[in-house]
Amino acid sequence: MVSIRLMPRDEKFFDLFVTDAENLTAAAQELTALMQAYDRLEERVARIQALEHAGDEIGEQVDERLDRAFITPLDREDIHELVRRMDDVVDRIQETAEALLIYDISAPTDEARRLAAILAEQASELQAALRKLEAMKDLDVHLKRVHDLENEADGLSRAAIGRLFRERQDPLEVIKWRDIYQSMEESIDAAEDVAEIIQRMIHKSS
Repeated sequence: MVSIRLMPRDEKFFDLFVTDAENLTAAAQELTALMQAYDRLEERVARIQALEHAGDEIGEQVDERLDRAFITPLDREDIHELVRRMDDVVDRIQETAEALLIYDISAPTDEARRLAAILAEQASELQAALRKLEAMKDLDVHLKRVHDLENEADGLSRAAIGRLFRERQDPLEVIKWRDIYQSMEESIDAAEDVAEIIQRMIHKSS
């Protein structure tokens, strides 16, 4: 006898949000470790690539749950956008790490190290916020910190690019580092976008 499900199933999404945030945090921490140690680049880049692939798989799981779910705990478009923007952060982290390897960068700049640290801190704050999302309590402190870090990164990135054009003599080196800074800034901006999506979810649920 075939069983027919009469009640719609409420798929659980919050666990996958946290898993995705943990993966994002791991990728950001790997980039920070790469910048600090700056050794075994191929091995470190491979670990980041594996985390990017894991993030893609988490995104696919979220999409599958969205397809199955009749009821969702949050707006469907917001769920999709949240996961997409977290994926953007990890994509840019991978892009940055690969650029360091492909461009044969001899050593990271102080600004690049600080930008990586900012991104890792943003990731940790997003992870903390997403752990609290189901309860919808005490998220604001984490989201505000993500925005504050993005503001710091903006100023740092502008200063770094300005110094790049003032001090670097080799035009090719200028192009390489401009690309790397841009990729890191895009990661940090995408992390702020994640915070804004979470804030939107909170407002819609209040």
